[in-house]
Formats: sequence, structure tokens, C-alpha cells
Amino acid sequence: MQREYLSYYWRLRTEVLQSQDEGKDISVLKEEIEKALEEKDGNKREELAKELLDKLQALPVKEDFKYVEPSNFDEILKESDEEFKSFKEDITPSEKLFDKVYGAWLGRIAGCLLGKPVEGWPRDKIWEFLEETDNFPLSRYMSSDLPKEIKEKYGIIDHRARGWINLVNRMVEDDDTNYTILGLYILERYGPDFSSEDVGESWLYNIPIFHTYTAERVAYQNLVNLIMPPKSGEFRNPYREWIGAQIRADFWGYISPGDVLKAGKFAYRDACVSHVKNGIYGEMFISACLAWAFVSDSIEDIIKAGLSVVPKKSRFYEAVNKILDYKKAGKTFEDVREYIYQTYEKNKKHEEYWHNWCHVISNALVVVSSLLYSNLDYEKGITYAVSCGLDTDCNGATTGSILGAIIGAKNLPEKWIKPINDEVESGVSGYNLCKVSELAKRTMELIRESS
Repeated sequence: MQREYLSYYWRLRTEVLQSQDEGKDISVLKEEIEKALEEKDGNKREELAKELLDKLQALPVKEDFKYVEPSNFDEILKESDEEFKSFKEDITPSEKLFDKVYGAWLGRIAGCLLGKPVEGWPRDKIWEFLEETDNFPLSRYMSSDLPKEIKEKYGIIDHRARGWINLVNRMVEDDDTNYTILGLYILERYGPDFSSEDVGESWLYNIPIFHTYTAERVAYQNLVNLIMPPKSGEFRNPYREWIGAQIRADFWGYISPGDVLKAGKFAYRDACVSHVKNGIYGEMFISACLAWAFVSDSIEDIIKAGLSVVPKKSRFYEAVNKILDYKKAGKTFEDVREYIYQTYEKNKKHEEYWHNWCHVISNALVVVSSLLYSNLDYEKGITYAVSCGLDTDCNGATTGSILGAIIGAKNLPEKWIKPINDEVESGVSGYNLCKVSELAKRTMELIRESS
């Protein structure tokens, strides 16, 4: 799908779903959309699709749309009722804090590695594979050292290394870890007053375009064409509420322990380069959750801290609260997992499946559910996240990051941490092979400088 993210035709297919999600009445363009999607001439089809992207994005939100979803930072905070003021605690840098920062880095990396082999697989395929390999419920890293018939059945090819545990001796490159490392680069290079333009510049200098995906790749193209943030996150970008910004959240939480608003500010400056509305909220939410995970071991409080920077009348806020209500009502994790599956995956058409598979809200619900039902057990958290399907490596990473921040590196199970050998490969220029412990130390240096 390398070319598809930059094809107007493929973007149009997603834009139809995205515009409907945002509360727009697209019926006025129905005939034009059908004509463009049915056009056989490739060049003409691209021109028609490009025009329709602009028309769809220009449509107003329907007057009876019940959500209020700004993309401006001040308006976001206003719509959150400033609940973030209740989540502020001064923390003195210490060995305990370092252990938590190191735990967050390790927890993220291990969770990502667990989900990487089955990224993009439908949930039913994941479950069937795990059952055939005697690993369901999920309890260990996945291996491609399997009988030939199983490898052929699931399309497993060894030379296409995807994080199969038998083929790695460190964390292999992944966009979920690239952006966390890039956050460190941004703070070291530009300082805490970095701008969204600085974020965009750091992408262009340090990440090849084909190491980006969906919203980030469209934003990258926009930046090259001198379309600056925040316009870069919206212009002809149908992936603007997908998960990409949410996976970039973690580092902003790492450097803001106990300061939810600070984490949210950093996350916003990063998110608006490529996303709008709920796409932005996802990054602000996770960064705020992480900031509070350094001072609290209550998952409910950590989620509330995350929601404190999210507009109360948004789809994101409503969806996360539904999961909190399910937990209070006594529903099991299996109940909630099935709700997510039925709502966002089962019986979806191809375009709808990919839209839901990579959307910020569906995946945020996986993270929230996995955390709520983990009982602070790291293994439960990451295996729950991956077993839900959808964006498995992203959700394993984010869940692992938050739990790692809560319980610290010393308390992470060796079975999940040892295979990493404290090393992570990166596609970020100048950070090709890093010691995880060194990344944590440099993060602590930045915390000390700002304390």
C-alpha cells in the first residue's frame, strides 16, 4: 500500500467515510463520487478524486450533529472544562523516577514487538493462528519457526522480518518506536519551546517518506509542498483522525511526569502536523495518561487524567467513557473485547474495515480496555491489547508504555524484556541502533533541565 496513501483515488474512498464520521451530509456529492470511483482512465480518475477531496472537506458539519470537536488548542481546553487543573503534582527527579521512565521505554518496545507480527491481520485470523500454534490465550512472543503448511496458510515469509521472536535479538525498526525516539530528538534539538513547524522539519530531515504511513505520509507530502501546520494535517488528508498521532504521544508524557497540561501542550504541537479533531485528542489523551502514570497506580484515575484534556462533547470522550461505564457495570474483558469487535470490525466492507482498523477511537478503546482489566499485570495488559486485533503493535506498545511507567523497569517480567537485549533499531537518522537504557537516561536529563 506504499503508493495508495498518495493516490487521490484511494484517499477519496477513505474521505467518504471520514466526512460521514465528522457529521457531514455527503449526499449532495453522491453522483460525483460514484462517477469518480467508477472512472477507468487512471489520470482522469485522479483528477476527479482530487477535486472531490476538496469538495468533501469543504462541506459543513450538519446543524444537528451533537458533537463539538475543535482542532484549535485553546478551544480544545475550553471544551474540556479545564479539568486538567486537578491533575498536577510536582515530582523531584530520582532513581525511582528513572526506573519508571526506563520502564515506560521498555514497556512500549516489548508491547510493540509482541503485536508486530500480526499487524493488519483481522482478529479471527489472529485467533486462529494463535490457536494453531498453541498460544491462545496469548502468553508468549510469536515465532515463525513453524511447519511449512502453517506458514503457507498464514502467508508467513521469513525474509520479510516482522518481529517474529525467532528472527530477532533486539527490537526491530517500527514507526511506533521511531516517533518516540524522534520526540527525544525534537526536545534535544529545539528545546521545550519547539513549534509544530519544528516537528515537520524534524520529519523531513530524519525520516524517509516511505517510513511514514497514512496521515503522516500525506502530511509529509504537504510539508514538502510548503503547506505548513496545522493546514498540513488537514489538506487532502482523509486519515486525519486515524491512529498516527496517538502513537506519537508517549515521549511527551515521559518528559512531563505529574504535569498533564504540559504533556497535552507538547502533544498538541506534534499532533496538528498531521491530524485534526479526534486524531489530535488521541495524542493529547495518551500523553496526559502517561504524565499521570508516573504519580498514580490507579488506572481509572490515569484515564480520567487523559480525558481531562479532551473535549467533553467529542466522539473520543464519549467512546472512552462508554468503556469506563462497562467496567463499572461489571462487564468482563471478554464482553468489552467483543463489543469493540462487533462495532469496529465484524462484517465491514474492505474500506470500512481499514478505516476502523486504523482509526484513533477504535484503537484507543483497545488500550483503555486492556489497561482497565489488566489489574496492573504487564503481561495481561499487552496480551489483552494484541488479542483484540485492530492495530496490534500500536496498541501493545501504548498499553505497555503506560503499565511500564506505573510499575517501573525493575518489575517488568524478564520473559518480555530479555529478548530485546536493551537495544532498539530505528529509522530515525542518527539513531539507527540505540540502547534503551541510554534513551531513558537522556529523557531523564531533559526532565531535570525543566524541573
